Amino acid sequence: MVFWVFGYGSLVWNPGFEYDEKVIGFIKDYKRAFDLACIDHRGTPENPARTCTLEHIEGAVCWGAAYCVRGNSERERAAMEYLERRECEYDQKNLLEFYKEADPLQPFLTGVIVFTSTPDKVSNKYYLGPAPLEEMAMQIATAVGPCGNNRDYLFLLEKALFDIGHEEDMVIEMANEVRKVLATLGIGVSKEKQLVGSHLKMPLKSQTQTYIPTSQLLLLPKAVAMDS
Repeated sequence: MVFWVFGYGSLVWNPGFEYDEKVIGFIKDYKRAFDLACIDHRGTPENPARTCTLEHIEGAVCWGAAYCVRGNSERERAAMEYLERRECEYDQKNLLEFYKEADPLQPFLTGVIVFTSTPDKVSNKYYLGPAPLEEMAMQIATAVGPCGNNRDYLFLLEKALFDIGHEEDMVIEMANEVRKVLATLGIGVSKEKQLVGSHLKMPLKSQTQTYIPTSQLLLLPKAVAMDS
């Protein structure tokens, strides 16, 4: 028994469940968008956070991490129950092809689970849709929930993409706009969350090692707030 799940938001740096293998790669024809409301992790119903969902765009690619759970049905069930609680704002699970940088034409995996959100404000109450950059930046800069503030979600995603050697212009632009808002509001940004992207012209880490050593992370109990 085995299943794979693809993470493109906080799962990239904080999977939170026991897994047997982690592989860096990408899916095709989707791109990240900060269009999903989070009301229980990084925001509240009154001031929702903006977190990532996927927008279907022909020819686009979205880099992230695929996690494998194998062994027995009990481990699979525990991991999936955890993911469904954590990703509760996502109303769809798609099965997609996953590619590695070494072979971008031939899928490394098929049937990888990807949590996505219906891009319709009527049928999906969590879908915020796009907004002007300045408006989204203000929302991300000020939203706070049980798991922390929305801006740290963005900065951690920016750093995670840098760490795997695949920064994203949209994420960098949003992060820098949020930093401008924070400066205007007089809110400091910790040193490790300052301008970590390609705008510093720092060398990217080598991608010759695709596999990351197996990690064993404890399942979080239901009562613990989980990241989104």
